[in-house]
Amino acid sequence: MTARLMAEKSDDRTPEAAPTAAGNIYECDGVSLELFPHGQRRLIIDRLSLAVRAGEFLTIVGSSGTGKSTLLRLLGGLVPASSGTIRFRGSVVTGAPSGVVVVFQDYSNALLQWRSVARNVALGIEGKLGRAEVEARVRQALQMVGLEKNASDHPWQLSGGMQQRVQIARALALKPQVMLMDEPFGALDAMTKATLQDEVLKVHGQTGTSFVFITHDIEEAVYLGDRAVVLAGPPGRIHKTVEITLPRPRDQIRTRQSPEFLQYRADIHAAVLSAGGH
Repeated sequence: MTARLMAEKSDDRTPEAAPTAAGNIYECDGVSLELFPHGQRRLIIDRLSLAVRAGEFLTIVGSSGTGKSTLLRLLGGLVPASSGTIRFRGSVVTGAPSGVVVVFQDYSNALLQWRSVARNVALGIEGKLGRAEVEARVRQALQMVGLEKNASDHPWQLSGGMQQRVQIARALALKPQVMLMDEPFGALDAMTKATLQDEVLKVHGQTGTSFVFITHDIEEAVYLGDRAVVLAGPPGRIHKTVEITLPRPRDQIRTRQSPEFLQYRADIHAAVLSAGGH
């Protein structure tokens, strides 16, 4: 399923429409999603309005059941909204937008274990670009995540953190304008998580790609984000938005020990609690 979605998103063309008002690449206007499991109406997202600025790193945090992953799937065009409008670069989202890639938490199932690392990274662009261009993109993507020496390995030979890097490299090979990341480091140990956080920040700085990053981890939301959105629910709705002005580049020790970081962490923690979270 993941491989198919990645392939469907691998359009090498850049969308012609310009970013929407005030430099926003995404705009959600009064978006709701309701489902009917077992014939019973369930409101998952309730009249949510949100903009994602071009080039920003937006983190979304909230307790379980607040609709974080559902919101990501709405942005990725994987689930249609019941009402309201989602626009990407000014065009209404009716399916998976070209230029948007989703990175899931379950890296082991996202990768094809019988393919080499390089061939996994090439999956979304094979048959769409010439061989030389595919090889160049794969090489560049692996260099960006520090796996250029593992191109011939297979996913089952790699650690969990390295497998997640392969998934990120596969997304980078598509040269996306937006990366939607659904708790990609949630299953990793603390040291691996910290390393990958810095890798993602490096990618963000090098490419200017917009990131929407879902997390349960308040410190992660602060460390990565230009803004942090706190969701309340169910049904999911925006409770608070926090602008994060910590200087970049960020450092796992200096940044996290700064008074500003600690204050952001306290403010977002308080917002999650007041939203009914834990």
